[in-house]
Amino acid sequence: MPIGLLIFLIILAIVVIVMLARAIVIIRQAEKGIVERFGRYKETLDPGLRFLIPFADSLRARIDMRESVLDIEPQAVITKDNVGITVDAVVYYYVTDAKAVRYEVANFYIAVSKLAQTNLRNLVGDMALDETLGSRERINSSLRTTLDEATDKWGVKVTRVEVKEILPPHDITEAMSKQMKAEREKRATILDAEAYRQKQILKAEGDKQNAILVAEGDRQAAISRAEGEAKAIETVSRAAAEYFVGNAQLLKQLEVTQASLQNNSKLVISDQSKLVNVLGLGEALAEKKAPPKQQTTL
Repeated sequence: MPIGLLIFLIILAIVVIVMLARAIVIIRQAEKGIVERFGRYKETLDPGLRFLIPFADSLRARIDMRESVLDIEPQAVITKDNVGITVDAVVYYYVTDAKAVRYEVANFYIAVSKLAQTNLRNLVGDMALDETLGSRERINSSLRTTLDEATDKWGVKVTRVEVKEILPPHDITEAMSKQMKAEREKRATILDAEAYRQKQILKAEGDKQNAILVAEGDRQAAISRAEGEAKAIETVSRAAAEYFVGNAQLLKQLEVTQASLQNNSKLVISDQSKLVNVLGLGEALAEKKAPPKQQTTL
């Protein structure tokens, strides 16, 4: 084979290999490819193996379709009450239109960063320091809405904006720290006083309930004692009425008799008197009245 023909074949093989290499394109998952033909947009390639026309078509960009994070650089902002603070934030977004993000904005990252800084400065500038520190959610929501509207034509969807840090000056930070400490001490004092008040109330309530219970116990005990004494008196009265009245009369009669005998007085006592039984004279009177026994002679 002539040397010239061999060289030609080698060159042809190299050209074919280069053409094949330029014609075969692999688009990865979560990416889209921007294809231009002679410098003009032709199509957007989806993930997978794709073929291009060598020397006519070219893959100009690979667009990441995943949600991404853009860190906004810290910037100095003056609040409504003329306090200089430093604010930084992060922006979460994802691409919805690969063609728009490629051709509608020259540098998307710089554009979004500057837009976020400008709107953040405007939002914070309309708030006082205390309002800024306590309104992060409001700042996040307002900034997200503003960025989402501005980036919509760029083919980008802003999903979330988060203010990472708000740093007041050092002297204000110290003053706020002292204020917070004083406020905490105040709350602690109030809580201690409230706890003491509740303790005293509970103690007084407990003493009151205890006094009520003691009084109720004393009342029930007094009632029980009175009922017992009344029952005892009733029992004694019933026993006295039943057993003591007759005997008491006899005792009185004996006392009268004893007093009469001591004075050597004569005392006539009927055989029907109860005093005969008390003195034990009943049997003697009975024997005296009985007729004499007759003797029987055998």
